[in-house]
Amino acid sequence: MRLDFCAAMDYFSANHSEVLMNRLICHAAVLAVVLTGICSTHAQSLDQIGVTLLRSQTTNVNGSDIRVAQPEANLDGDPSHPSAFEVNPANVSQSSSRFTYASSAGLANAYPNLVGTNSWHADIVAGFFYGLSGGVATNVAHVDNFDADYFINYYVVSNLAVLGDSVVNQSFAWSLSTNIPTPANYISVSDQRDIDSAYDDYANTYGTMFVSSVNNGGFVTPPGTAYNSIGVACAGAADSHSSVGPTLDNGRCKPDLTVPAFSTSSATPCVSGAAAVLMQAALRGDGGSDTNSAFDMRTIKALLLNGAVKPADWTNSNSSPLDARYGAGVLNVFNSYKQLAGGKNNSSATNFISIGATHLPVVATNFISATSGWNFQTISSTATNGAVNHYFFNFTNGFITATLVWNRQLAETNINNLDLFLFNAANSNLVACSTSRVDNVEHIFLPKLAAGSYDLQVLKNGGTNVVSNNETYALAFAFAPTKLNLTRAGTNAVLSWPVYPAGFCVEATTNLATPMWSTNNFSATLTGSTNILIVTMTNAAQFFRLRQPNF
Repeated sequence: MRLDFCAAMDYFSANHSEVLMNRLICHAAVLAVVLTGICSTHAQSLDQIGVTLLRSQTTNVNGSDIRVAQPEANLDGDPSHPSAFEVNPANVSQSSSRFTYASSAGLANAYPNLVGTNSWHADIVAGFFYGLSGGVATNVAHVDNFDADYFINYYVVSNLAVLGDSVVNQSFAWSLSTNIPTPANYISVSDQRDIDSAYDDYANTYGTMFVSSVNNGGFVTPPGTAYNSIGVACAGAADSHSSVGPTLDNGRCKPDLTVPAFSTSSATPCVSGAAAVLMQAALRGDGGSDTNSAFDMRTIKALLLNGAVKPADWTNSNSSPLDARYGAGVLNVFNSYKQLAGGKNNSSATNFISIGATHLPVVATNFISATSGWNFQTISSTATNGAVNHYFFNFTNGFITATLVWNRQLAETNINNLDLFLFNAANSNLVACSTSRVDNVEHIFLPKLAAGSYDLQVLKNGGTNVVSNNETYALAFAFAPTKLNLTRAGTNAVLSWPVYPAGFCVEATTNLATPMWSTNNFSATLTGSTNILIVTMTNAAQFFRLRQPNF
């Protein structure tokens, strides 16, 4: 059973109407949630998005020390009593001491209280976010549970700091007038721009990671369309439903990530939990000594997108770096963590080019030994020159994925123009590029890359028509082999492949001429950092391969 709710949200209080009318106009939040089967899907979801594997390979990576926020739309729609937005701590097996509740009715540090009432939707979201039995980040330091109307009106639009919340989950969305036959009741595309700007300015000011639904059908909508947020879609469940990009304002790539789920209400908190987990790991030094850079929202976003697993029908182009349905792919927090653990890797070299000139590889020096990792760096162009940061790698056969992320800056309409290129360093041939003019994300994914020396380039286009000469970016990268090894043990064949990158499954067929590939319900065991699959040998020919699954 699926229930749709419209929660009227009047953002123009008597105290703020003059300011807000110029900043943000919205009239409705639309949520869609699935009640049946929610609890039983938690464990399966944790397996699919890499949480189970992460926990088997690490210790206490659970979101501790990270304070988070959960704004919830009022589902009861009755202004005569406090709105239903609150999480009941007992329903997610958490202590009430971890919660603060806030609405226009006041602030409370205990449950139940007089500032709001319980919301079943809030409990479901919390279960996926930080619920003890099925959440991604089960040990967050504190949860600020807000009425969404109050949160957006009092904090986001007014650009007023919340209580140190590093991750904000928003499992609600607005509807655009182009989706609906009666546009008078919904916001316009220009309103979307105002909402996006409010969120981007807030994220820039306080370094807050907003993880937001892109809506449950039709076009992608705010708040998941904000440049500096992570917009989340859902896919994979039998009756899942999700909005499809690009954005209506200027054709940007949204969503950013996908989670196998019935609705974006349950998909979004999985990504929020993953962000909290990576932030905790960054602060405790799992990504190296530069914890501030590892913790930065741009680094976390780049790692989450770069660790995603590509469904079989995932696609992108040079000018559209992410898939319109899946974004960067399906969340896999284990892959993202492994790239974080690869450490910070500074660029190998920097040079300047004339505006519009070619930027072939320079002399390859300072090769990066890590096969996966990240960087957080400022690049500076001029009025007459663009700037190129080079990252040199020696690589054996496998795949490459690289993601570049930067923010839309405070109070700006446009973004600086950064591009991502991969060159063969030996012959200067261009291998791949991501050159969107409207996105503040660039993404390269090549499932088959030959052995050789490569130059991964970050280009900041210079000139006089730029937002600023300086831009700080985050880059996540992974050059990963995906080799399936075959040995014999008695009457059995032993297949093995590395646990990282996660998300690959073994398929078999008996005929390569007209192959019918099947997983045959293969079940691998994990031994150290290697997946082991034992198959009984027969007289018939069998062929095996690794493949990224079609979620």
